[in-house]
Amino acid sequence: MSTLNVWVLSADTQSERRIDPHISVEQLKNKLELITGVPVANQAISILNSLEDRTLVVALNDDARPLGYYGLRDWHVLKVEDTNPSTSFTGQLTDVSQTEKFELSEEQYASRTDTVLAYKQRNKVGRFAPKSEADEAPVEDVKIPVGSRCEIESNEPGLSKRGTVRFVGPTQFGTGGGVWVGVEYDEPMGKNDGSVNGVRYFTCLPNYGAFVRPAKVVVGDFPVLDLEDEEEI
Repeated sequence: MSTLNVWVLSADTQSERRIDPHISVEQLKNKLELITGVPVANQAISILNSLEDRTLVVALNDDARPLGYYGLRDWHVLKVEDTNPSTSFTGQLTDVSQTEKFELSEEQYASRTDTVLAYKQRNKVGRFAPKSEADEAPVEDVKIPVGSRCEIESNEPGLSKRGTVRFVGPTQFGTGGGVWVGVEYDEPMGKNDGSVNGVRYFTCLPNYGAFVRPAKVVVGDFPVLDLEDEEEI
């Protein structure tokens, strides 16, 4: 037996290596410093059964012993822990929990001039490209008055989504063209505030707005539901 195939695992690395079982733990630590970035003095090494079964086999607690003394075999895992990560920054390269995220609202994104959206608008690319009359799909005649009360077909049995029609017409989102109906729900059951991809079609509170196809809209006398209207459970 000349060399063994093992896994080396640390806070920042995971790699497959070939190791001579006759070298000492101290010699191993010198090699692992180059692989894991953990200083020799900080290393606490243990053998795990495998990557799938990370049961502890033994800790390498005697630097003078050869690896073969600890029963190291093929596809064991050499787990390297840093006993003083504050001096070597171990784990900090992969820890993003303290990283402040940069986020933009749809309105802020739409107002910027250095985005993909702005580039497409300036250069009339994609959905912003001019369309000839031949390319224009005929707009279907939808008799759903803006401002009318409505109820929306739901995929959940027994769930009623009531609201007010705020928009009827074609949009810049979706595939296949056609007419969409923008609805302001009575409750926060929607997905937007009346705008999609930086384009505003109507205005309502966040999560109160939604766009649905006309076939799912029933217009009628649908008053706002109160708790008293619900059946007792």
